[in-house]
Amino acid sequence: MSDFFQNGMIATFHQLGEMNLERLESELTRLAGTRGISLVLPSLFSELENPPLRGILDQLRHVPYIREVVVSLGPCSREEFDYAREFFSVLPQKTTLLWTCGPRITALLELLRTKGLETGPNGKGRGAWVAYGYIIAERGSEVIALHDCDIVTYSREMLGRLVYPVVSTQLDFEFCKGYYGRVTTRMHGRVTRLFVTPLIRALIHMVGPRPILQYCDSFRYPLAGEFAMMTNLARLNRIPADWGLEVGVLAEIYRNCSPKRVCQVELCDNYEHKHQTLSASDASTGLNKMAIDIARSLLGTLAGEGVVYSPGFFRSLCASYRRIAQDLTVNYHGDAMLNGLEYDRHEEGTAVEVFTHAIRLAGDMIEADPRGAPYIPSWNRVFAAVPDFDQRLLEAVRMDSQ
Repeated sequence: MSDFFQNGMIATFHQLGEMNLERLESELTRLAGTRGISLVLPSLFSELENPPLRGILDQLRHVPYIREVVVSLGPCSREEFDYAREFFSVLPQKTTLLWTCGPRITALLELLRTKGLETGPNGKGRGAWVAYGYIIAERGSEVIALHDCDIVTYSREMLGRLVYPVVSTQLDFEFCKGYYGRVTTRMHGRVTRLFVTPLIRALIHMVGPRPILQYCDSFRYPLAGEFAMMTNLARLNRIPADWGLEVGVLAEIYRNCSPKRVCQVELCDNYEHKHQTLSASDASTGLNKMAIDIARSLLGTLAGEGVVYSPGFFRSLCASYRRIAQDLTVNYHGDAMLNGLEYDRHEEGTAVEVFTHAIRLAGDMIEADPRGAPYIPSWNRVFAAVPDFDQRLLEAVRMDSQ
């Protein structure tokens, strides 16, 4: 049984014992009658043959309250897209596949580029953004949920718990973020444990307890890929185009939504998905690249909040971060020993050094351009630039599906 401790600026909903799944799904089905729910699945073609995605589909086949499943498919050929359409056809819900790199959607993105609206490289961020645009244009759902397609421990309960705080008419939340533990024979989630949390706390130490930093520090797993939100928020939020996606989304939610209408929910006892390599010697890939993008996103957000970075700031930030992260490794070591888990202090220390260098590289980028990482524009901005873009997008999706 979990604790029921509330801390920080946002509401936390815990897993307090075994849940009655039948009761939860019955209530969500009733609510979905007047408040449609769309589920976005950003997927790579390579994931179609992996066991996790097949397990996810086996679970989703029995979910009664999802109005539409929107699959945003990464780079693939026409033949692969047709194969994916057949693959996802096992779902009983209305299921729409978006060929995000197909010629029709590519032409629409090029139209936006001519209007000065860049949509970034083809990746998870742009794929999710296109899916939001489709759902907005279709006008059938008030709630959007999103989760990845590589979750090994997926269950229907996870999805129900994720959407309930936003769907319920007795609650007053516009955005819900999932959280969970990630443990096998060892602790996982290194970027959250050893990078994001100590970096946020180092920034609080450096610039003071600014509300945006206290807000970010309130999330138990800020890099979780699972969230649900009101569709109206999807119209307002910009989307980061790199590995800073999750942190950037939280910053946009802070900008466009009161923290009182933001919550986090414990989705499960334990969560397992694929693990990234550290790539200690290569800053262009793996967790190393992820850390650089996350730091750049956070530092750019603070610059937008009026923080001025003085000469020497980033050197001091690196030192403060390293000290806090090293202290946390002592805590994690004790936690692992008590629970009989493997814990390699040298490996954890190496990760801290790699992440320290990532902050330095991100700081160089911010000094060159304080705006931080590029964002895909909000859908409100798109519709202002091209008023009939929603109809053009719907037609492109319809033609691709023929």
